[in-house]
Amino acid sequence: MPRSHVHSAEAAPDGETLGALLRRYDSAGEAVSCEPLTQGLLNRGYRLATTRGRFFLKHHLDGDRTAIARQHRVTQRLDALGVPVAPPVPDSDGRTVAVIDGRCYALHPWIDGQHRAGGELTTPQCWRLGGLLGLVHTCLERVMRARTGDRRPPEEAADPEDTFDVIDELLTLIRGRRDRDSFDELAEHRLVERRTLLERHAHRRPEAHAVPVAGWVHGDFHPLNLLYRDTEPAAIVDWDRLGVHPRAEEAVRAAAIFFVRPDGTLELTKVRSYARAYRCTAGAGVSEMAAAVHRVWWERLNDFWMLRWRYQRGDRRADPQFPAAAALVVWWTREYDAVRDAFCG
Repeated sequence: MPRSHVHSAEAAPDGETLGALLRRYDSAGEAVSCEPLTQGLLNRGYRLATTRGRFFLKHHLDGDRTAIARQHRVTQRLDALGVPVAPPVPDSDGRTVAVIDGRCYALHPWIDGQHRAGGELTTPQCWRLGGLLGLVHTCLERVMRARTGDRRPPEEAADPEDTFDVIDELLTLIRGRRDRDSFDELAEHRLVERRTLLERHAHRRPEAHAVPVAGWVHGDFHPLNLLYRDTEPAAIVDWDRLGVHPRAEEAVRAAAIFFVRPDGTLELTKVRSYARAYRCTAGAGVSEMAAAVHRVWWERLNDFWMLRWRYQRGDRRADPQFPAAAALVVWWTREYDAVRDAFCG
């Protein structure tokens, strides 16, 4: 589950900042209103209305101007290839990144649309979703020129011994709480359950050589980063995690978010349609998908970022995601063959 998939609202930039920003553009107009959006974490987003129209204003928190400009060039090239994106608006000098008081901003056209979870999609729409991600991956390979530093070795699969230490630490924190609530009870149950699962499946840790084909990926493909207009995708947004990674793993991770039900099961009929379209479009073979399924399953089996946020950082924004995400790990482990077959069949 991507960490950007939580809610965060911030105060909008003040009038002086907006004025300095908009004066850089030939036809952006003057600010009328600027409202923070409640969805997002890696950056801050605002709905900006001006005397000339509506825009999406993005404040890039990492402040890496070079990396941001690179992302912008990628979306411009993808747009030229017909991928539904929302490239930034260039200012009067052709720049797409505005630095004001040390903060990096980008102005994008406002896209009228809505987010749609997998449960809202028909089977044919799931096919189109998989084909869209495959199109993204193939077009990224066309527009990018990988440098040596881009292609880093993939991270090793989690070591279960390290995971056992994390489980013990989290259990200590939970059991030491004075006023326990139902979330604490669920978290303790899932941690004990996960430890048992790991003890049973520790021998299935993915081998270092069993890594799917690496390629350029969006890096954070999930429902909150895809806008629909009626039944068709209108724009893929938030390219901050653009990079070179095992491409089929992005397809599997995305499916595990789009198609998870509240009870922690996956809609495998929809997964199958989505995965077939992805494989056809991206040219991904069955062995590549099978390796990705195994690595993402193992990743989920060893991952406790939501609980670490709550109990180690005091940040509860990811709490609503935990029940379904934790249940999915258990169900996926039990239905491993059926899940793999849905992605590979």
